[in-house]
Amino acid sequence: MGNAQSPPKNDPRYVSAARAFTQKELEDLRSLFNHLAAQSQTNAKHISPSVFQSYFRLHGPLGERMFDLVTQERKDQRLTFEDLVVAKATYEKGTKDEIEEFIFRLLDVSGDNFVGRSDLETVMISIFNDILCIKGSEDRSSSHQDIVNIFLNAAKFSMHDGGGTEETMSFEDFKSWCTHLPSVKKLLGSLLLPPDSGRPGSQIPNLLTSKAIDSNIILLRKEYAWHIGGALSQHDVEDWKLLYHSSVNGLSFNTFLGNISNHAGPTVLIIKDKEGYIYGGYGSQPWERHADFYGDMKCYLFQLNPVASIFRPTGANNNLQWCAINFSSEDIPNGIGFGGRVNHFGLFLSANFDQGHTFSCSTFGSPCLSKANRILPDVIECWGVTQDAAQDKNDAVKGTVLERFKEDRNMLKMVGLANSSE
Repeated sequence: MGNAQSPPKNDPRYVSAARAFTQKELEDLRSLFNHLAAQSQTNAKHISPSVFQSYFRLHGPLGERMFDLVTQERKDQRLTFEDLVVAKATYEKGTKDEIEEFIFRLLDVSGDNFVGRSDLETVMISIFNDILCIKGSEDRSSSHQDIVNIFLNAAKFSMHDGGGTEETMSFEDFKSWCTHLPSVKKLLGSLLLPPDSGRPGSQIPNLLTSKAIDSNIILLRKEYAWHIGGALSQHDVEDWKLLYHSSVNGLSFNTFLGNISNHAGPTVLIIKDKEGYIYGGYGSQPWERHADFYGDMKCYLFQLNPVASIFRPTGANNNLQWCAINFSSEDIPNGIGFGGRVNHFGLFLSANFDQGHTFSCSTFGSPCLSKANRILPDVIECWGVTQDAAQDKNDAVKGTVLERFKEDRNMLKMVGLANSSE
């Protein structure tokens, strides 16, 4: 039988796909199928498009395209149990290439066998509106469409649609796009999982700020946080707490250090410069005084506007984080940074917080993150990534002489004034 028919139980595609599952998993899939088929008014024989889209919370063109792929593009509006098994075996248990090929075909929401910018736009709007439920209702200077565009701006379109005028994406273009947008790849690779199960790629950090801070001055939008968190594990995208904001605390390196001194976990540093570009870095290690590079391979750089991209370590070198405080040598520039080499960092802020620079660097395979190499900060934010909720609860019992002593010693250590005998 050809692709125009649902695969029967003795079809090689179904037989091969079924082997990818345990008996318990097949029984669970059968139970899910029976549940959805019973709602489809098809005498429990098929799942209808509307029931499928409602259950998986995939609406509009993206939901229609997924249903089309799962039913092997038969266009008969009937999803069988065998369809479900074959699709999930490929999409969730296939090889890396098979999964990427499935996702690439999913992006072709127009069904014309080409993936153009309009296809990606439709997919990203569906992700924000229907899956992540970010409706763009926040009172922001940049519109929801602007946010969609920054993700589209990360894509390359090296082909044409074979007669039309729209530039289209090759499979290699698609893989490059996914490399720089891990949140997108994670989510698009998990859409056939039950939506209430915590789909990979669907987590948005809970952004904790003081009630006294006007939300409109915050750089870190939910869409940005989702993007940045795509390169992190699930327990690192729960609570992010605002530790420092230059519009509230002033453009002060010392204030920055003081505000972050009690946070022992990773941080997210975000800069908006005078050109309007927004970018930053994820510091996996605390910002503490060092005379050389430090950190680990969990660090990365990112862009937020006008393009969204993430640049993870390439392994070319270990020049990951930089934090130099109160050094007098020109060979050890005071400030904080990521990647590259001394005086030619991937990203660097001077200790005065009034200037810095960004160069392309092999550490992260990143380009210059702004319009020009020299940057003039306009707004600087730093968020603390909470890895252990119990740790924050302990903050409430601090205040003893011993605790205050520990905090003071930590701050002195950061600025290089702690007793060297410790």
